[in-house]
Amino acid sequence: MQNVANPGGAASHPPVASQFDPIELEILWRRLISIVDEASTAFVRTCFSTLVRDANDFAVVLTDAQGRSLAQSTMSIPSFIGSLPATVKHFLKKYPANTLRPGDVLVTNDPWMGTGHIHDITTVMPIFFRGRLVAFAALVSHLPDIGGRLRSNANRDIYEEGLQVPMLKLMEQGKVNETLVDMIRQNIRVPEQGLGDIWAQVSGCRMMEERLLPLLERVDLDALGAAIRQRSETAMREAIAALPDGVYESEVLHDGFEEPIRICCKLTVAGDTIAIDYTGSSPQQPRAVNVVPIYAFAYSAYPIKALLCPEVPNNEGGFLPITTDAPLGSILNPTYPAASGGRGAIGHMLSPAIFLALAKILPDRVWAAGSANSSVTMFGQYRDRPFNVVNFINGGQGATAARDGFSAISFPANLGNTPVEMMEALAPIVVHKREIRRGSGGAGEHRGGDGLSFEFEITPEASSVATSFLMTRLKFPPPGLNGGDPGGRGRLMVNGQEIDPTEQRILKPGDRVVMESAGGGGYGAPPK
Repeated sequence: MQNVANPGGAASHPPVASQFDPIELEILWRRLISIVDEASTAFVRTCFSTLVRDANDFAVVLTDAQGRSLAQSTMSIPSFIGSLPATVKHFLKKYPANTLRPGDVLVTNDPWMGTGHIHDITTVMPIFFRGRLVAFAALVSHLPDIGGRLRSNANRDIYEEGLQVPMLKLMEQGKVNETLVDMIRQNIRVPEQGLGDIWAQVSGCRMMEERLLPLLERVDLDALGAAIRQRSETAMREAIAALPDGVYESEVLHDGFEEPIRICCKLTVAGDTIAIDYTGSSPQQPRAVNVVPIYAFAYSAYPIKALLCPEVPNNEGGFLPITTDAPLGSILNPTYPAASGGRGAIGHMLSPAIFLALAKILPDRVWAAGSANSSVTMFGQYRDRPFNVVNFINGGQGATAARDGFSAISFPANLGNTPVEMMEALAPIVVHKREIRRGSGGAGEHRGGDGLSFEFEITPEASSVATSFLMTRLKFPPPGLNGGDPGGRGRLMVNGQEIDPTEQRILKPGDRVVMESAGGGGYGAPPK
């Protein structure tokens, strides 16, 4: 490690390292990741909702002073990998670096500036060292409720979806913006839960600062960040350059409303870059399935990273060779005030579209399509208190040339199945069954993963329960790849009757619900 002291004699502070040999770089890189992971643990331990503690619907990222990502928490949701650093850059446009002060905390849930829907709250905290802005701690998580109607694909614009928090300061030089806090408290159904998660985010950001500052006493973060990004960018460009140049196309259909939703993907490999064009995809919808560009990029870059360069930790450098584009007014580039609360259903189709496009040149590495995850959101009164919970039900993963798909997993997301014990403790339901849907994965040389069958009943002591379902692959099953069979379609039933999940429903005591998530597609022709 080479130390660079202040010029002109004795340094007023201990010298810091600005050049690193490969071993030192790896150690310091891993230390940054451990700092972010420790902040992640602090957040999980102080948050209020099962969406964080059990479903893992959050991410923690450390960026440099320009908003370029350096490290992310190990259990991050892939969509946040690409979107959270972009949010920091958006904040810098509104709050330039020279206007920020120690103790400031920024907050927003703007879908176009944040993670794609208003149910995710992002907090960003500037980190100062010796009076200079050196980094940002950034944290995002999915709140169980943000007001408005329950999260549902039936919502027709963002105004129905809930409270919009523009890019504001939650804290200014350590002083809480009480007006903003009161506004949030007044607009969400269970304020102690939602605000508890927001303040837990602030705690996570502070933990990141606390753990980072001692490292800055001996390491120049700008130099370390440049080295990390350069190594990651080089690795990704070399992996892309190994592919044959060309244009590779695919089309994926998904459950729609009046007609199917179409994702058209044209992927161009040129030297050491990949450009993805979604021209031809469906227009934006008057329902909550629209995907803003920041989210479309995140779920386009992630599958390419997973295919070509999985061993390198995620940071800004690994995504620089990848670009995305979609026509304005399309489902992957909607105009305000489009609704986007269920954007995951379509965003999760981008990985299968990219895998299908690359199947011709990477047949031994791509996945068949899977079903990602489904969820049920419920609100009402329970034990003399309001409750609002979101429970995730995962589906089957697509198979690959090397193995069967995994069952009951959230891919390409990273969400956990909500534990039954937590479901029953927080809402007036009794779970009769949650089991693997054996045989729901598509047949093939390697079978697709199986989905889940989940059955619950509203208990007698409950009031009426407002309920919303987000389910995928009920009409178009996950297709197989290279001759594999499609997975089984998903299904939703209430009291034995199959229903459309789009519209919000009111469930009463004794009502019984069965949610069946789809299985993943198989890979290769089934054995005869």
